[in-house]
This record gives sequence, C-alpha cells and structure tokens, in this order.
Amino acid sequence: MDDRMTITFLGTGTSQGIPVIGSNHPVCLSKDPKDKRLRVSVLVSWNNYNYVVDCGPDFRQQMLTHPIERLDGILFTHEHADHTAGIDDIRPFFFRQGDIPIYAHKRVIQSLNRRFDYIFADEDRYPGAPAVQVFEVKKDVPIALGDIDVIPIEVSHNRLQVFGYRFGEFVYLTDVKRVEESEIKKMKGAKVLVVNALRMEPHHSHFNLEEAIAFAEEVGADKTYFTHISHLLGFHEEVEKSLPKNMHLAYDNLQLNI
Repeated sequence: MDDRMTITFLGTGTSQGIPVIGSNHPVCLSKDPKDKRLRVSVLVSWNNYNYVVDCGPDFRQQMLTHPIERLDGILFTHEHADHTAGIDDIRPFFFRQGDIPIYAHKRVIQSLNRRFDYIFADEDRYPGAPAVQVFEVKKDVPIALGDIDVIPIEVSHNRLQVFGYRFGEFVYLTDVKRVEESEIKKMKGAKVLVVNALRMEPHHSHFNLEEAIAFAEEVGADKTYFTHISHLLGFHEEVEKSLPKNMHLAYDNLQLNI
C-alpha cells in the first residue's frame, strides 16, 4: 500500500479567476502561466481514492487537465458560486459510478437543493441529470473517507460559517477571515497548510497576505501554500520572492506529495 497523499491544485484563483474578464490590470495581462488562475479547488488522492474539495464553475476544465477515472466524493467548504457552480459537471462520473457522495454543512446542502433541484429530485428525474448521495458535515464530527478520518475545521468568512478539512497531515482552508483558537488546535502538527491570501489590502471577509502569513505562523505547519488569490495580490514571481522561506504561493496544476 502506498501511504503517500498527492495534492493537486485544480484552481487557485478568487471568484472571478485570473485574468478577470475585460481587465487591463497588469497581472491579468501577464504571460506567466502561474498568473493564470481558475476558481479555487483541490484534488486529494491516496490509495486510489480521489476526493475534491469544492466544485466551482471551472470543474470540467480542471478534470480534463487532471483526468481521474473515479471521483469518490466532493467536500464543500460553503455555498458560494465559485465553490459550487460546477456540480452539474459531475455527470460523467455519475454515468460510470452512480450517485456521487457529497459532504457539506446542512445549510450548504439546502442551498444546493434549491439551486440544483433537479440533481436532488426523488421523483420525475430527468434521465440525463446526475444524482448525489448526501452526507451532512458537523462540527467536531470526523468524516470517514476511504481509509482515513477527515477532520472538519470551522472558520468564519465574515459572518458566514465555512468548513475547512484536515486530511491526515494536510490542512485545507479557504475563504477564511477569522478562526477560533479551538479550531487552530485541530491543525497543530500538520505538515502542509493551505489557506487563502486574497490581496495586499485588507478585506472584510478574506485574509490579506499579511494576515495569512501571521495565521500560518500561528498554525506552525512545516510548509504553507496560499490560495484563493486575486490579481490584486500582484505577480506570482514577485510575491513569491517576498515570502518567508517555508511559505509559498500555490498555483494551478501544482502537485504536492505528503
């Protein structure tokens, strides 16, 4: 058995992605591939299990770039469109596998049910529609995925509750502005932390880079990678050079092995 876990960054951008439609901002015009960012998502793979955290509007493109034969489930952080709007594109997996497991807070499940009611319908289902198997995520209740228990981590996105997840020695958080000390304790001892760093200027619902660095120092993971990045953070190459030695900007298609 291969105990190695592979993390694939499917997307590392904020809600508009980079480049932003119609923008003449220098970062949006950059030729550096690391400055081109799809909406935020990550693929976590181990022992032939494949789980995706969030399923945004770029999901189809991401799965074509990083093809997998089987999707064992999707964990949702919260209900915002850049994290959920790609759920219809689970259809190819559904056609091969049957109902796709999804894991989310009760509030997020209710939101998906309203917006994608045809996926959740019990009767008169359209024959081409995908279907899901729903699992509610609750604070302090581990989730059995494959052969490991995943720990939900509750954070605040302004006033909105969001779940991050700890897969063994890997912690993935996004859309974070505030974290209680009790939740930080759940991250201690992790080898890799991923957390959002939206831009240089403060933001009402996201860490800016300064806040993300301070948070990473408090968690104390061996390495930290920043994600959910907007064009206002600056050029990847320039920002990367400014970071502490054990911290990095993530970028689309980056793979880590833990």
